[in-house]
Amino acid sequence: MNIKKVLKIILPLILGGFLVWYSLSNISIDVLIGYFKEANYNWIFLGLFFGILSHLSRAYRWKFMLEPLGFRPKFTNSVLAVLVGYLVNLALPRAGEVSRALVLTNYEDVPFEKGFGTIVAERIADLIMMLCIITITLFVQFDFIYELLTKNFDPTKIIIGLVILVIGFYIFSSFVKKAKSGFLLKIKTFASGLLEGVTSIFKMKNKWAFIFHTVFIWAMYVAMFWATIPAIEGLNVPLGGILIGFIAGGFSIAATNGGVGLYPIAVAGALALFDIPTEPATAFGWIMWTAQTAMIIVFGGLAFFLLPIYNKNK
Repeated sequence: MNIKKVLKIILPLILGGFLVWYSLSNISIDVLIGYFKEANYNWIFLGLFFGILSHLSRAYRWKFMLEPLGFRPKFTNSVLAVLVGYLVNLALPRAGEVSRALVLTNYEDVPFEKGFGTIVAERIADLIMMLCIITITLFVQFDFIYELLTKNFDPTKIIIGLVILVIGFYIFSSFVKKAKSGFLLKIKTFASGLLEGVTSIFKMKNKWAFIFHTVFIWAMYVAMFWATIPAIEGLNVPLGGILIGFIAGGFSIAATNGGVGLYPIAVAGALALFDIPTEPATAFGWIMWTAQTAMIIVFGGLAFFLLPIYNKNK
């Protein structure tokens, strides 16, 4: 194993450890344990139920990508592959997609490159859903966001900044379109692939079923976040706080190994915008992250164990 690969494993762990320490500097361990003891676990389990539904839906949605390629894997194997992928992602970010494709290669004879290609296409759909949620949040919380920006920044400077941003984007995109090599060509290739992935969804035979499951998956993600809030007594989070907190948590998961350390910080920071005290906000972030991570570890571990048993005749 070369130094680059070692650093990819070690650095995220070091960063995660630092973020855990930083997060716990905002709340004592005894107080945090108190929140865990007093939490209403009925709400936490309801949130986990929504999370499980999202995983099942993701596994079912996968078949709409594989069927046009001539493959019809067993639903059970698709579910187990998805769960294994989530578990591997906790240790090695983005490696979960590789392991997920490998499961179908080993047990369903789906060529790795084709299985992995469908997962990449799925990620494009998920990226679009995240952008949709951000857009909805901007509309729902427009007055709040506008007031927040104008309170902290000069409105004139904001307008000038937006104009510069639009002009800069236009100039940059024109250079990207003309790119023949280098970094700009990579951006051009990524953008064209993104566009191709989006249009391919609408050309699918079962496009509406695929779109329904995509929306359902993300609705369950938001529902999981929403359902866990009442677990902490007296924690009242408005709709805007739920959406912004969910987005912040989502980006933290993408930035580190499963959001370790960063998730509670990101969620607490988002909730602080709505004048929610640091301690319950941080405790909620830790409870939410712990519940999600425990679900992935338990079900992902079971998936590793059950795969060879379920496919014993393979």
